[in-house]
Amino acid sequence: MKTKLITIGVVFFGTFAAAASAQEGATTGMIGGAATGAIVGGPVGAGVGAVVGAVAGSALERPPEKVITYVQQQPVQQSVVVQQPIVVGKPLPRDVVLMPVAEDPRYSYTIVNDQRVIVDPKTYTVVQVLQ
Repeated sequence: MKTKLITIGVVFFGTFAAAASAQEGATTGMIGGAATGAIVGGPVGAGVGAVVGAVAGSALERPPEKVITYVQQQPVQQSVVVQQPIVVGKPLPRDVVLMPVAEDPRYSYTIVNDQRVIVDPKTYTVVQVLQ
């Protein structure tokens, strides 16, 4: 039993160190994946979730600064309330209305839970959450 916990700890913290040096998306994905995995599967789920989240997060490309600036400059709309956590790499529900980014059609945005969120309009996957 101790060997399993040590192995899980090494994998989890090794993944954390590797993702810390990677892109912001990988780190965010790893943290979100670890949190979700821990809720579902305890310590083992946290390790697996961290690895999966890091891979998913690193696959997402951070939007260009012009897209971020565009979204930040748009007037505040009514916020949609979503019960699930808003995590980079996770899709939003399909009933959330997305607004196109005029500067770059590869991205859309919306306001969810009082946060501006940049989304891939094809998959509804959260690309970045703006503070």
